[in-house]
Amino acid sequence: MPGFEVFGAEERKQVSDVLESGVLMRYGFDGMRNGHWKAKQFESAFAERMQTQHCQLVSSGTAALTVALASAGIGAGDEVIMPTFTFVASFESIMMLGAVPVLVDIDDTLTLDPEAVEAAITPKTKCVMPVHMCGSMADLNALQAICDKHDLILLEDACQALGGTYDGKPLGSIGDLGCFSFDFVKTITCGEGGAVITNNDQFKINADQYQDHGHDHIGNDRGAEGHPTLGYNFRISELNAAVGVAQLDKLEGILKLQKNNYETLRTALEAVNGVTFRRVPEGGEENYSFLNIFLPSAELTEKAHKALSEAGVDGCFYWYTNNWHYINGWEHLRNLKSLGNLPSEIKDQIQNLNQTDFSKSDAWMGRTLSFLIKLGWSTSELNDRVEKIKTTLRSVL
Repeated sequence: MPGFEVFGAEERKQVSDVLESGVLMRYGFDGMRNGHWKAKQFESAFAERMQTQHCQLVSSGTAALTVALASAGIGAGDEVIMPTFTFVASFESIMMLGAVPVLVDIDDTLTLDPEAVEAAITPKTKCVMPVHMCGSMADLNALQAICDKHDLILLEDACQALGGTYDGKPLGSIGDLGCFSFDFVKTITCGEGGAVITNNDQFKINADQYQDHGHDHIGNDRGAEGHPTLGYNFRISELNAAVGVAQLDKLEGILKLQKNNYETLRTALEAVNGVTFRRVPEGGEENYSFLNIFLPSAELTEKAHKALSEAGVDGCFYWYTNNWHYINGWEHLRNLKSLGNLPSEIKDQIQNLNQTDFSKSDAWMGRTLSFLIKLGWSTSELNDRVEKIKTTLRSVL
């Protein structure tokens, strides 16, 4: 990770196809395309790779979450349960629809705690959104059981976990809907882009229409198409999709290299007293984009993070104090800072995030360090990195 590390002639060829035709938009201009439909090509190939019936490409991972929620009928006043550890896009996508994010604790998987999810359900709950952070997954069997019991939508945010599996199924394909990001630092990249996958035929139709102003995409005359529902513009461009076509062909090689580098680092850190590892639910396999470890205390973890930085180890994250990925840094959400007036449903229903007890999440996040697994390390660079990390951690512990 990320896919931009393996850019080459394949991406240039796919983009050149689009530039030569001059059609940068995914819809219309059939006669000018010279047979090139990059978004359609990517959607078909990605759906097959993810073992699902449908894929809808969109402009970003955030757009994917918004489109997925909308396609499932989530709207004003509906509550969506999400974790305290994620990217800000999770609550942004919910709030854009006037729905209400309900934040709950994580457990040692660094994802949604099923017990916390069950306790947060109200008559207004419509969806549970596990976020497979840093390459590994939530306890999906437990969450699916909860959703089945309460008739809720299970929406997997797999933006950071492309290539991971659970009970042999690709992450993102297990819930009612799955979302992916193809931004510049993801496992494969379009530069900017995202995808929604589903086996639900109606959700697919809804997603297809919603991401393109409500167009029903029936017939060959775009101007004559119907608009059975309101929508917005979350379309992907042919240029971005073209990059994705080439990147998808490289996915298996990326995952293999990530796993090799991950296992080299993990094997080394298993020998360091005081280091333990994030729990991967039984039946799950990470995509190996991050190695996530726990240290004995928050104080030691913060000290180790500083020492690793001073030792020149890049790509090491202490999410507990990060501005973008943990609730401690989301003062704009906690205080509902918005450029415009927020929907009354959000203002009336959202929990008081300045007073909610997230000590269980703090107990895990305060002790967590995450190491990004890069693709471009030479053997000597990887070995040097491993020794620096081991030596630094031992000096702290």
